[in-house]
Amino acid sequence: MARSEDDPKDKPLYMISVAAELTGMHPQTLRVYEQKGLVTPGRSRGNTRLYSQGDIERLNLVSKLTDEGINLAGVVRILDMRERQLEKDREIDKLRERVRELEDEVHEFKMRERITALARYDGAGPEQVMRGLLASGPVDEEK
Repeated sequence: MARSEDDPKDKPLYMISVAAELTGMHPQTLRVYEQKGLVTPGRSRGNTRLYSQGDIERLNLVSKLTDEGINLAGVVRILDMRERQLEKDREIDKLRERVRELEDEVHEFKMRERITALARYDGAGPEQVMRGLLASGPVDEEK
């Protein structure tokens, strides 16, 4: 599981005893889950395990899945698929934001193009400018 430095949920806060209490698991179970790669707690300078809120949520999900009868191999697969889906969702959000930015740039470009076209009518009277505008047609913002 990748940790994000920006996400407060990923800040290592809880020692193993607190994490065990928060999840209702035995500390040895948490060590086994770490060994199996189900959770990767941070470490203090003294090499003490420190669990984040994200780790606690992940452990609660592991507990829920195992309570439903899913073995650890299945849990690993589910967690991997879940993480990949979350990563794809983040990527989709970034792409949507980029599309919005590009749409804004295209709109600005079209507006500048219209303004430039209007500037060509310098010295023309208002009637000539209006005829020129009507001839150029509306700006199509859908394209």
